[in-house]
Amino acid sequence: MSKPQGLFKHEDVALVLIDYQPEMFANIRSETSSDLIDLNVRLLIKAAKAFDIPVILSTVGVKYGVNHPTRQSIVDELPGVTAIDRTSMNAWEDDAFRAAVEATGRKKLIFGALYTEICLAFPVLEAMADGYDATFVVDAVGGMSQLAHRTAVERLTNAGAAPNTAIAIVTELFRDWESPVADKARTILKDYAGNLVAWAGR
Repeated sequence: MSKPQGLFKHEDVALVLIDYQPEMFANIRSETSSDLIDLNVRLLIKAAKAFDIPVILSTVGVKYGVNHPTRQSIVDELPGVTAIDRTSMNAWEDDAFRAAVEATGRKKLIFGALYTEICLAFPVLEAMADGYDATFVVDAVGGMSQLAHRTAVERLTNAGAAPNTAIAIVTELFRDWESPVADKARTILKDYAGNLVAWAGR
């Protein structure tokens, strides 16, 4: 049995975002739509910036012309952050990626990736084997089928990774409306709510 992780605090975590590239978005066939995944990823990034959480961004196959870089709407939220491009489907097997995570000094990782069954599952499992606590954001990820996505969620959960949702993890990170970061959280969540209403009204 895996040890309980407890709640995450913003002072202890890093945000890891993997392969949010156009080719991956185009092939999502699981329950959360591409546009909603995009919105939820951007919420995570805004919270990371507001709470001084390190962000690791990675892509696969850009250098070799196989895939395009990170989706522009996500890049726009990350000025100054350079994507670590890989050849490995498992980001944890990439030395530069793993070194970037280690350099944050954070032992609790929030993961988002496309696809759930590959580019999320592999590094989450490897990171936990190396002693990290991991949570993954189920409505900021997607798979090539509902079965593939759901199977990966079950695999990760059974291995001890904690499933969460975008708005839940943001509130978990500060948890108190009198927190020093509460005013920033209010702004982020108000903006997100407005975007969510606009998305739902399409």
